Amino acid sequence: MPGFVIHVGASVLCAHGGQAQASTPNPRVTVSGQPSVTMPPPWLVAGCALPPPPAANGPCVTAQFVSAATRVSSNGQPLLLFDSQAICAPTGTPLLIVASQTRVTAM
Repeated sequence: MPGFVIHVGASVLCAHGGQAQASTPNPRVTVSGQPSVTMPPPWLVAGCALPPPPAANGPCVTAQFVSAATRVSSNGQPLLLFDSQAICAPTGTPLLIVASQTRVTAM
C-alpha cells in the first residue's frame, strides 16, 4: 500500500508524548525541501513521560523502525513511509507518526 514519504520535519512521537528525531537524515532524497529518512538508523527520543523503574520501564530513549517502503530505496536502504512501524527501547511501545508532508508517496 502506498504511503507518504517521511522527512526530517515530520512530527513523530513515542506513545508517551516524547519527541522522536531521526539520527541520520538521507540528504540524497529531499521531500518538501527537507532530507528524507531511511529505515536502518535509530531514532532518538526526548521528553518521554514514562517514569523509570521501579514505577515503569521508561523512559523511551531510542526507537528502531521495523517496516518501510518495499519498492523505493535510496543508497540501497528503504525509505520510511507514513505507515511504517517502529518500536521504542527500552519500553517496547510504538512510535506514532503524527504529521508529515503530503505530496510524495512511495510503495
